[in-house]
Amino acid sequence: MTLARPFRSLYVQVLLAMVLGVSVGHFWPSAGAMLKPLSDAFVGLVRMMIAPIVFCTIVSGITSLTSGKAIGRTIVRALVLFYLLTAAALAFGLVTAFVLRPGAGMHVDVHHLDSTLLAQYVRQAQPHGLVEFALSVIPDTMLGAFQQGEVLPVLLLSLLFGFSLNAYPQAGRPVLALIDGVAQVVFRVLSMIMRLAPLGAFGAMAFTVGRFGIGSVGSLARLIASFYVACVLFVALVLAPLARLHGFALWRLLRYMREELLIVLATSSTEPVLPRLIVKLEALGCDKGVVGLVLPAGYSFNLDGTAIYLTLAALFIAQACDVPLSAPQIAAMLALMLLTSKGAAGVSGSGLVALVATLAVMPDLPVAGVALLVGIDRFMSEARALTSVISNACAVIFVSSWEGACDRARLVRMLNAAGPAGPNGTDDAEADAARDGKAV
Repeated sequence: MTLARPFRSLYVQVLLAMVLGVSVGHFWPSAGAMLKPLSDAFVGLVRMMIAPIVFCTIVSGITSLTSGKAIGRTIVRALVLFYLLTAAALAFGLVTAFVLRPGAGMHVDVHHLDSTLLAQYVRQAQPHGLVEFALSVIPDTMLGAFQQGEVLPVLLLSLLFGFSLNAYPQAGRPVLALIDGVAQVVFRVLSMIMRLAPLGAFGAMAFTVGRFGIGSVGSLARLIASFYVACVLFVALVLAPLARLHGFALWRLLRYMREELLIVLATSSTEPVLPRLIVKLEALGCDKGVVGLVLPAGYSFNLDGTAIYLTLAALFIAQACDVPLSAPQIAAMLALMLLTSKGAAGVSGSGLVALVATLAVMPDLPVAGVALLVGIDRFMSEARALTSVISNACAVIFVSSWEGACDRARLVRMLNAAGPAGPNGTDDAEADAARDGKAV
């Protein structure tokens, strides 16, 4: 059976699956709540592929950047950009909380909150210092980097491999050829898995609507609306002008990434689109070495959606529980959030973990106040993930431009040509990637 041309696009398939999922969750909530395993299975399958794809991409990219000085400069510039964007995101959350005051007038008594709801988040948010965080990046064994499922250990191993291959180019040539061959295979496996994206989106939306429903929002709707306003303002007032300064329109990039953004919206996770973003950003003309270094690092160090959430949620708790905060207390909180917003996994629920980790070391705000957010966190996780993935895609293009590693003509041409579908019912980026030997 051959699908009609409009339905061959993964974008259309995911969109229809989301609508169907919302319908099932609304009309048959008990059945919708049971469909979460579909989303979990899809995210798990993609997560399974992240470590080998990141490893192959970074190693191949480093060998293309033969200068160690260029690699170090790229990493330093990326980290500086990440912290500047995070600081801006924290400021947007702070200003939105002061202007809209989503928690004002609630007068919540923290002693009446059910803190048992926070047990799983408290366990995940045990306080870690800078030294503990650095040591956690080092895997127990070489294979352990792939077993942990974390990006940073794989990033470390990839850097070491890439530098070693650059040091012994002749001896490393067979190894690099093997890695390139493995990359072709894993990208092909990924393209097979991505065919299941509509099924994962259907399960995620059916579960969200069936399990929580619109009624669970209740009086906390103001906080949800405030958070979405803060995310939109950050994208429009920070990322869009920066994109314009770098010679491209942000809305064209969003249209180019529409399939990835829909998958993030449906699954509330940035992880499923990491491999696809690597391919699509390379197709835009960004050097694969810069993409391989900046994008995976951004998944741990540039979570701007989480940063906005942290300041807004913390001040919401302060307002709801009638806890006054002085300027020095807020400044200390922001400095702490610059650290706690880093390293959180780009999955649903990571925002609550980072918030608990922040409040656990701040005596001024009650950790029990996080219980107010547990029921509605799912409604904000989509905006967190979307904001972070948009910011990271922009960061790759910014750093590539600074390094002179971006084909400007190709970037403009690809973004201008990012229409609904290519000549064969597939995206233009997919067609270009297929010609390059990488399946999206």
